[in-house]
Order: sequence, then C-alpha cells, then structure tokens
Amino acid sequence: MSVLIAATALPCGLLIGLLLGALGGGGSVLAVPALVYLMGQSPHAATAGALVVVAVGAVSGLLCHARAGRVRWAAGATFGALGTAGSYAGSRWSAALDPGVLMAAFSVLMLVVAAGMVLRGGRRSAPAATGDGAPEPAPPEERSTPRGWPTRLRQGRRSRELTRPAECGRRPEGPAVPRPRSRPLRTALTASAVGLLTGFFGVGGGFVVVPALTLVLGLEMPVAVGTSLLVILVNSGVALATRAGTGSLDWPLLATLAACAAAGSHLGNRLAGHLRPQTLTTSFAALVAVLALAMAASTLPGL
Repeated sequence: MSVLIAATALPCGLLIGLLLGALGGGGSVLAVPALVYLMGQSPHAATAGALVVVAVGAVSGLLCHARAGRVRWAAGATFGALGTAGSYAGSRWSAALDPGVLMAAFSVLMLVVAAGMVLRGGRRSAPAATGDGAPEPAPPEERSTPRGWPTRLRQGRRSRELTRPAECGRRPEGPAVPRPRSRPLRTALTASAVGLLTGFFGVGGGFVVVPALTLVLGLEMPVAVGTSLLVILVNSGVALATRAGTGSLDWPLLATLAACAAAGSHLGNRLAGHLRPQTLTTSFAALVAVLALAMAASTLPGL
C-alpha cells in the first residue's frame, strides 16, 4: 500500500464512519466508489473489500447498542441465519458479473438509497394530516397551554431521541418493546432478499434491514436499528467468507479504512445530538446521488 493511497484511506474512512455514526447507517455505500475511484481497486475487489469495512462498522455500532439494551439477539441471529443462503448466492453472482455491469447496478442502488433517505426525511418532517388532507388538530394538552410551547418542546425532545442514534451505554426510556410477530415465510423471504443485497453489492443494507425488522418482526425503531447491526454482521461475514477464495484483497488498505471508519463512527455517534438530522440526511442523499450519476456516466457508455 503506497503512502498516497494510505493518505486517501484516512479521510475516506473517517467520513464513512462519521456518516454511519451520525445517521445510523448508509455510510458504507460510499466504501465501494471510494475503493474503486480513489484507491484503484477493481469493482470485484472493492465490493469484497467493502464487506470488511461493513463488518467492522457493524461490530463497533453493535457494542454501543448492546450496552444500551437495543439489540434483540435471538431475533437478529435468526433473521441473519435465514439470510445466509441469499448472501452466499449474491456473492457468487457478483463475482461472475462483468465489472462494468456491476458498477452500473451499484449506481442504481445508490440512487435508490438517496431517494429513500429523502423520502424518509420528508415523512419525519411533514405534519400529520387527517383524512381530508388538513393538518391534524393539536392535542388537548397543547391547546390548553399558552402557545403550546412547553408541550411542543417536550414532543420535539422526545422525537429527536427516537429518530437519532443514542449515545453508547444509554438505555432508552419508554414502554416495553412488543414481542415480535410470528411470520415464518415472510421473514425467510425478507431475510434472503437482505442477504442477497449484502452479498451482491458488498453493502450493509441497513436501509433495507431496519424497515424489514420493524414491519416483519414488529420491533420498535431504536431496537430495530441496534438489531440490524447483528443481521448485517452475519450477512457480511458469510459474504466475505464466500469471496475469500475468489481474489486477493489488500488487507493493509482495508484495515486502515476500517479502523478509520470505526473511529469516525464513535465520533459521529457523539456529534449526532448536535446536528440537525434532516439537514444531514438531505446533504448525504445529495452526495450519494451526485456520485451515482457520475458512476453511471462513466460506466454506461462502455456497456
């Protein structure tokens, strides 16, 4: 690993980690374009090497969420185990694909991630509406308070606590988490799709895992975020083991990138409380969209 590449890996790893810590996911999607366009890796080596960064980031975040009691170990391990077949198949399929087609598909994935983050941020910031489209009236306790500012302040504080990553070791307050619903077939199909995504693209897939855990297993959002890291760790481990014999990996480079991502993740977790989530999400989505369009422009003409 040259000095120039090592110097490039440091800020890239820190940026990926900062985004992972501040947003609770999504930053790992930058690992593949960084490895290809900034560090000279081939697309196949980049999608395999990104799994190392994903796995290290998942372990780092998992420790924080576990100390805070936001990990459902049995549910996460079962969901991850059900996705191992998809992860294996995705890894084999990706390794056999033309590099140009793989990067074109990855650019489409990045556009989907950017659109999903923008839509999710819009739903969080949009006021609740009734059936006729009018804003929902204020609750009685807010209407009875002059201007309602104390109630809004409490509600805003509670909303930020539920939507941003909590600090390591801090247990969430609130009602008990409901027991997961039993939907074996739906759970198996969803887990396989998540594993296929991780194995094929070399990304964690938290933008898919978290909604899947909330909709299929009935987990609350903070618990789903913590449990998703266990699922990501299982899927990325299987995908990395599958690709172990398909080519050589630049382990010093990946170790540097992963270590910087882990350090940036802790810093991003602590900075999350001082940043506006909507502004950060929108800025990141714009960055991902620009990178996706640039990747598509460079790969599509050669197909």
